[in-house]
Amino acid sequence: MIIEEYSVHLVHQLVHAHHTPTTLDQHNHLQHLTNKLISHYTEYYKFKSLAIERDALTVLAAPWATALERSLHWMAGWRPTTVFHLIYSESSILFESHIIDILRGLRTGDLGDLSPSQFRRVSELQCETVKEENEITGDFSEWQDSASEMLVAELDGGGVSQKIGRLGFVLRKADDLRLRTIQSVVELLTPQQAVEFLIAAAELQFGIRAWGVNHDRTSIREY
Repeated sequence: MIIEEYSVHLVHQLVHAHHTPTTLDQHNHLQHLTNKLISHYTEYYKFKSLAIERDALTVLAAPWATALERSLHWMAGWRPTTVFHLIYSESSILFESHIIDILRGLRTGDLGDLSPSQFRRVSELQCETVKEENEITGDFSEWQDSASEMLVAELDGGGVSQKIGRLGFVLRKADDLRLRTIQSVVELLTPQQAVEFLIAAAELQFGIRAWGVNHDRTSIREY
């Protein structure tokens, strides 16, 4: 809960920051806020790694998440390639809203004004991330296929902890990919673009959470 509240606090700071920096101080301020949020994500995944080490099965089941959130989970969290769909979506929306200015040769500096080199790098990262996602999904499928081996190990009086440890390894790989994906995307964006991206990502996360909480409450009342 404390981690979630701090996330909201940091995103609130981003929302109220100068989105179009006109001075070096404003530019540095946006960079500072972006670094703070990335550092927060890094600490979150360190904390989650410890939780996985203690009880990988519970982390995978995510009982603290809403039914909607769990339905969207990939390896106990958000799918890394979602980042790229979000960038393309936000870029398209902003590009269309500024198209007159862009045709006049004016630069907006936001996500709707990504350079060709930035688009190329985003595309490269997307391909790399898809490949890693598929590899991790394959690792998880292999772990699921070994369920019968776990039952045998349980009957033989040992070996189950090793199988659960393998699950923990897969979950940590997934979290590592999530964090690296965010870091890589933020690095190729300007501070202004990074702030816009992080706000959009947070709004998506908080929106899904709120919708899921409302759905679960409604379902409980109906029962």
